[in-house]
Amino acid sequence: MDVYAEYWQLVIRRAGWDFISMTRRLFGKVGDESIYEITIRSKSGAEAAILNWGAVIRDLVVPLRAEKQRVVLGLERLEDYTKHSPHLGALAGRYANRIRDGLFSIDGTAYQLEKNFLGKHNLHGGASGFGQRPWQVAHWDESSVTLTLVSPDGDGGYPGTLTTTLTYRFFDDATLRAEIAAMTDRPTIINLALHSYFNLDGSDDILDHQLQIESDFITALDPELIPTGEIRRVADTPYDFRTMRPIWHQGSDGGLFHYDQNYMLREQSGALRRAATAKSGRNGLSLEVWTTEPAIQFYDAKNLNVPVPGIAMSRLKARAGFCLEPQRPPDSPNRAHFPDPVLRPGQVYRQITEYRFR
Repeated sequence: MDVYAEYWQLVIRRAGWDFISMTRRLFGKVGDESIYEITIRSKSGAEAAILNWGAVIRDLVVPLRAEKQRVVLGLERLEDYTKHSPHLGALAGRYANRIRDGLFSIDGTAYQLEKNFLGKHNLHGGASGFGQRPWQVAHWDESSVTLTLVSPDGDGGYPGTLTTTLTYRFFDDATLRAEIAAMTDRPTIINLALHSYFNLDGSDDILDHQLQIESDFITALDPELIPTGEIRRVADTPYDFRTMRPIWHQGSDGGLFHYDQNYMLREQSGALRRAATAKSGRNGLSLEVWTTEPAIQFYDAKNLNVPVPGIAMSRLKARAGFCLEPQRPPDSPNRAHFPDPVLRPGQVYRQITEYRFR
């Protein structure tokens, strides 16, 4: 079926028959595992291309007046993702962000994880985290796709068999929702974060964008980007995005200030609420990120440098996009005053995150 689907997709594109659309195509293979790209659509004309490799949002296009605007960074080929992707559009986990020394304890038992960040700490679940492996396609239709992943006990050093389900779903407008649920058979830790790089106007960088974050506090970091444990006010600092302002800030050395920072959101109830708003200064398109998570990571992609072409871009370089990653705070397993990341048998981890484009 995949060969025929690809053939008819090619025929349709060459003929210009826009009223017909294929929703699934074979994107490539990793070993014997087939990787598919599934395209879902909203009634307003928004489209998202989802890979079952890393649960990646490979492409996302939204209506903008009489045209359409691509709003995420993506790559052209599967081998580019397996070799070069810095979690572009992926779901990071089992534990997104950083854990000091790759070490944590549950109920007095210590667990050692891979030290894949600076050779000292664990980042995004390790080199073979959730964003860098195949997921199973459980269901898809015109406006949604559901992916599943079973991570066995001891996977990456994490205890417990963890079963995760992720559904990407369009509403009638240009809102893409991610619904995530997970269960375990042993006490474990979990922190799943969507890791798309956004660019709302297709320019070479995002320095013309503005940003607002619904937060008064950050988790202070040491030079290795590990939380010190201090919860610090953003007022009168370069981290202050309480009101909409340019995404860039001039540092004391005259260069651009670099952001790779976790923000604690004002409301900690777990209800779906707005976490951040970004807006392009060129075309006026805005993105609101709504989430049930207690924190959000803002990364300005200063270190982005992908040596292969991106979709409709010759090269993905520094600040070609920005990340807004709903999450638990980094190193929460080792900080008792941070939100508890432990998941126990009988409990269900749930996260809802929405990208609302206006």
